[in-house]
Amino acid sequence: MAKAKVKDIELCYEVHGQGEPLLLIAGLGYASWSWFCQVERLAKNYRTIVFDNRGVGESDKPDVPYTIPMLADDAAGLLASLDIPAAHVLGVSMGGFVAQELALRHPGMVKSLVLGCTSFGGPNSIPITETALNSMLNVQGLTPEGVIRQGFRVALSESFHAGNPEVIDLMVGWRLEKPTPRYAWERQFVAATTFNTESRLSRINVPVLVITGADDLVIPARNSELLAAGIPGAGLVNMPGGGHLFFIEQAGEFNRQVLEFLGSVPTRK
Repeated sequence: MAKAKVKDIELCYEVHGQGEPLLLIAGLGYASWSWFCQVERLAKNYRTIVFDNRGVGESDKPDVPYTIPMLADDAAGLLASLDIPAAHVLGVSMGGFVAQELALRHPGMVKSLVLGCTSFGGPNSIPITETALNSMLNVQGLTPEGVIRQGFRVALSESFHAGNPEVIDLMVGWRLEKPTPRYAWERQFVAATTFNTESRLSRINVPVLVITGADDLVIPARNSELLAAGIPGAGLVNMPGGGHLFFIEQAGEFNRQVLEFLGSVPTRK
């Protein structure tokens, strides 16, 4: 991966394909490997940029407080370092928080938004399920691999988990290869818990697609309905049977929906 200096940190990134730029922003604790079902397909049509947020993968992991606006400014700084004035932006989970803030803080840099398995945060959002929260926080005595596998138990639907052990082993291996230190995960977690854009959603004035898995235990699907209702003109897709990582479980349909949406966005002069 290449490295870009963004203010006081270095972010690792990769660029695939040609065309209009498309920035992918991963979720809490996940590095750019998490787009393994998207990059090849999306890069056939778009200049697809993946990167590791601060705290994960090969990017710097400062042990200081993180905020979602900080992560959004990181993303903006990465685009600027690549001489990209504006890009389509796809964010999932916490990456959807970052994408919203990027559009609000740097509106000229965002051509369109795809917001996957995410919410507007704050007291009026639907909270994480107790099952998912326990899987994240009750990790005492577990090995690093045990922590990861416990997380995948709730991030993936039961049917996918039961039927795709080889894919899960592959993802566990990637996470172990470039582990996220617990302190860095906690810094991202706290940033996510303090996020709230509900009162500002009406200021997002680019085309938006909100998409989710219907059986998400981490960020319940009702959040996507509320999010889409708060953004003028936003579209909504609810994919039956999908868990939190529905973009991996149902990658073909997810990619199709994303490409169909992006193809409908007018080209900005």
